[in-house]
Amino acid sequence: MRATAERLENSTVLLEVEVEAERFSQAVERACRKLARDVAIPGFRKGKVPRVILERYLGKDRLYHEAATLVVGEAYPAAVKDAGIEPVSQPELEVVEAEEGKPLVFKAKVEVKPEVKLGEYKGLEVTRRVKTVTPEDVAAELERLRDRYARLVTVEDGAVAKDDIVKIDYEGTINGEAIPGGAAKGKEVEVGLGYLVPELEEALIGMRPGETKEVKVVFPSDHREETLAGKEAVFKVTVRAIRRKELMPLDDEFAKEVSEFDTLEELKADLENKLREAVVEEVDLAVRQEVVRKAVANAEVDLPPSMVAGQVEELMEDIIATADGRGVSPDRLFGLLKTTPEELRERIRPDAERNIKTRLVLDAIAEAEGLTVSDAEMDEEIAKLAVLYRQKPEEVRTAFEESGRLAFIRQKLLRDKTIQFLVDNARVIEAEAAETAPQEAGEAAADLEAEAGAATE
Repeated sequence: MRATAERLENSTVLLEVEVEAERFSQAVERACRKLARDVAIPGFRKGKVPRVILERYLGKDRLYHEAATLVVGEAYPAAVKDAGIEPVSQPELEVVEAEEGKPLVFKAKVEVKPEVKLGEYKGLEVTRRVKTVTPEDVAAELERLRDRYARLVTVEDGAVAKDDIVKIDYEGTINGEAIPGGAAKGKEVEVGLGYLVPELEEALIGMRPGETKEVKVVFPSDHREETLAGKEAVFKVTVRAIRRKELMPLDDEFAKEVSEFDTLEELKADLENKLREAVVEEVDLAVRQEVVRKAVANAEVDLPPSMVAGQVEELMEDIIATADGRGVSPDRLFGLLKTTPEELRERIRPDAERNIKTRLVLDAIAEAEGLTVSDAEMDEEIAKLAVLYRQKPEEVRTAFEESGRLAFIRQKLLRDKTIQFLVDNARVIEAEAAETAPQEAGEAAADLEAEAGAATE
């Protein structure tokens, strides 16, 4: 077999393959035997049809087509290996010549993993934005703990106030007709968090247990439910019960209640340490993201359309899965987001392109620098996963081998090591923390997942 490879634009390769005449003739005989088993010809038992009868009944072209299919299926992977390419799409195949006694010639056009032209990736200047943990940060964390461990006290004789947890019945109508899904009994809401339309939340303030009100609500013109957009509705709401948060005083007893510490000062010290650790992790992550972003920006990659399309579909599946987890079908999701699948694909396409380019650049840097993942590093990672899954390391390894995910773990470790290499070789400048940071690759898709989740609340 002889194979030649010609690189075209858009990371596409054209393979031209010539297979020996003898091998094609053998494939014709195999095709005859296969067709003799599959084709019913009057007067002959299946598998017992002579070749001359098959040729007369089906025609030589059918035999040659079947034989060419057999040979191409075997020769194409070998040609790919000989050419040293890594396909990322199914090939477009064209049989140029298929005739017994002559070599079989076919062409295969396929998109391949693109070549990466690395730019500057060592000595990159990145900023490490240092953030100091202040007493105010610790105080805010203490308040969050107080809120989390607040006791809920039933208000017997009082009115609804902001932050109260209220049990209500409500039903909504438009022109006297019930709104589908616009009624509930015994629903608990925390007033002020925006779980209800503003008019309802405002009306709840000051109501007492057992009190009923009718509230007019005008739905916005861009409401996610088109049948409600711009319509005026009336909601009948009844307060069934009021519960109010009772915050514990900040003292040693509070520390004992919410932690393993005996004094408030010990709890404060622990919170301060944890906040500092979180800040360090946050700052280190920002440095890693910035150095990767700059290395990727300095590289040139011609992305194959099929790779981008595949990544777009992965991101779409993540967004749809977010909605599905909340019991919302894809059709309803697109209606709530006021978009179509095609429009959503276009919105997340830039993220898909950044994700692919980032992975390709990191892989190219690892290859250029000779970075590898040792067996010991793999063993260490599997041991960590074993603790996570509460299994023995050998059980985890077997499971990942059988599912084909072991290579994925090695690849992830290699990319992590490559990012650390970029950080170790960067010029890191210390500076005060900025108020905001630029959006990272992949965050737009994450925002859409959050939007999908919010739309299904």
